[in-house]
Amino acid sequence: MKSDKIPPVRDVFSSKIGVLAAAAGSAVGLGNIWKFPYITGVYGGAAFLFVYLGFIALIGLPIMLSEFMIGRKSRSNVFGAFKNLAPKSGWKYVGLLGVAAATMILSFYGVVAGWSIDYIVKSVTNSFASKSPEELASMFTQFKESPLLPVFYQLLFMLMTMAIVIIGVKDGIEKYAKILMPILLLIIIVLDIRAVTLEGAKEGLYFLFHPDFSKLSSDGVLSALGHAFFSLSLGMGTLITYGSYIGDQNNLAKTALQVTVADTFIAILAGVAIFPAVFAFGIEPSSGPGLVFITLPNVFQQMPGGVFFSVLFFILLTVAALTSSISILEVVVAYFREELNIKRNLATILATVLISIVGIFCSLSMGLFKEQTLFGLNLFDLVDWISANMLLPLGGLFISLFIGWFWGRKRIEEELAKGSKLSRGLITAFIFVVKFVAPGAIAIVFLNGLGLI
Repeated sequence: MKSDKIPPVRDVFSSKIGVLAAAAGSAVGLGNIWKFPYITGVYGGAAFLFVYLGFIALIGLPIMLSEFMIGRKSRSNVFGAFKNLAPKSGWKYVGLLGVAAATMILSFYGVVAGWSIDYIVKSVTNSFASKSPEELASMFTQFKESPLLPVFYQLLFMLMTMAIVIIGVKDGIEKYAKILMPILLLIIIVLDIRAVTLEGAKEGLYFLFHPDFSKLSSDGVLSALGHAFFSLSLGMGTLITYGSYIGDQNNLAKTALQVTVADTFIAILAGVAIFPAVFAFGIEPSSGPGLVFITLPNVFQQMPGGVFFSVLFFILLTVAALTSSISILEVVVAYFREELNIKRNLATILATVLISIVGIFCSLSMGLFKEQTLFGLNLFDLVDWISANMLLPLGGLFISLFIGWFWGRKRIEEELAKGSKLSRGLITAFIFVVKFVAPGAIAIVFLNGLGLI
């Protein structure tokens, strides 16, 4: 008997462009605009980029396709997906990992997104003018340690996310993804044009695209593998949830390839926007996490028209965060709706409130509660560490094992035949990767994150 917890009519994306915009929006986020440039700088530029691209193609794309297949075949939330496809087994708990990962990630993700909103305001009011790098660093530290402003902007960002998700899949997520993604692309292209026309920009492009593998350490290789996973939103249930809204007329392999290319393209464009400007003004490219909130404001204030481009950049950062946050929130909302039988409006409000409460404590852990640590980490860093080093790799590992070893070739071929057929050779290669290559690589990331290798 069919469970009355599952809606009789399930919302789906209305068009192929809607699928692409929503799924690409999920993948394109703070990882592309904030994290990718600074870790590329830390690990030597082009050499890191080339290794990262290899991992995206070899590991990221097959896992993304696996998540899409699980979602579409099950037509359910991430927990229900495994419960439906592998009834009376322990696989359903893999879905709970996804719900937990989404909750944790959005809790600290909303904090960082709130910082970007504050920096839009600071850019508009020209607050960076005449400040030294040390003063900019102090400004950032004072802001994130404040008990009020970061929480206010975090809650504002969460309200923006909730307002889109509460409307639904077609009228909310899909509609706004089709609006926000072109805006994001337009802004980043304008920033790229400004960056490459700066005097001295050539050195930044050389750094980004001319590989020197002697500068690439084993840490850099593992970081490239880990970031390829984080950047594509793998292992947190978003792509399984979005896959459940994709119609049978869509070619999942083609969609996964398009999303992967779009995500990588945006990350490279972010590098093009940042490194030429950094080199043009003699800034050290390996500035670390402070690159966006400390180093770049210093660059913008020295640049002709810097106020305008500073405003554009932090709008870009906020938009990128928003396209991802709506997909992460939808993971929890879909779980509440279909497993707890809660209507969308209430499910969205409850999920937003719960995640925001955790987020408030994450924000306060950098100021008011910074003395309260566990394993030497404040709550913000602890939640980040658990999700990035444990939940995401474990989620990806189990997804790979589920498709490669539990599902079997016949069901893989059936699902990939919808929309159009994939050659037997490509299917064989895909199965080999998800059976052997991806689990091994993900296990290495997991063990490295735990400090065991």
